[in-house]
Amino acid sequence: MPARVFHISDLHIGRREASEPFAALAELIREHEPELVLATGDLAHRGRRAQLERASELLGQLGVPVLVVPGNHDIPYTFPARYTRTFAEWERAFGPTEPAYRSTSFSIVGLNSVRKWRQQGGSLTAGQLRRLAERFGHGEPVGPIRVAALHHHLAAPPWRPSRKRPLKARNHALQALAAAGVELVASGHVHQAAIVDRREFEILDEDTRRSIVLATAAGFGRPRLHRRGEAQGFNVYEADPGALTVTTYAWDGTAFAVVGRRTFPRG
Repeated sequence: MPARVFHISDLHIGRREASEPFAALAELIREHEPELVLATGDLAHRGRRAQLERASELLGQLGVPVLVVPGNHDIPYTFPARYTRTFAEWERAFGPTEPAYRSTSFSIVGLNSVRKWRQQGGSLTAGQLRRLAERFGHGEPVGPIRVAALHHHLAAPPWRPSRKRPLKARNHALQALAAAGVELVASGHVHQAAIVDRREFEILDEDTRRSIVLATAAGFGRPRLHRRGEAQGFNVYEADPGALTVTTYAWDGTAFAVVGRRTFPRG
């Protein structure tokens, strides 16, 4: 059986709790036995203590280890707490904003892309990218699949509204992630799924030959029902020695169904 990681994002607890989809997710986790659940931010809707605690409680009920990074909705919405206690409630509920996980199949580094002065957009500093490279040891990817997990997307469906901004300076970030040997970037933020390989949109020369799979998970919650076309869903990543498989699930109103599966060769 291949090793699996389930990837969910954008629960928005405190707005509308997706109780039926969450129960179905828990059942699939029991069936497929992933080694980890990865949650890439916006777990709360307004970054309040009760919302973050509820999100932590729900994730804890899944029965497998969980790695979480914050999203722009996970910090206080109001002044001055947004600037004076930006991540205090997050850290109280979940711990560090940049956790890491390693097994024989996956090596995952969390990156905090949230910036208190940006309502929607996010960014990564040179220091964050340097520390990620140090954790992975630079060089060619070997062994576990190397994953960078953050909230803000590097690639997304083209029909998303412009205010759902991608990561600032994403071209620079993409090059730095590739140089560090990252093979998969897992993100959320836009509430719609997108899976793309770097080689599909960028010519890679000898100095930038490393490709990356950019995987954006659909929103798991639906905080604003008037937005049509936002499927609820999640991704599953499967690791084999020579390949990474990404399977996308979407909620059909009664259950989760597989709506896409792509396999990417490693290296």
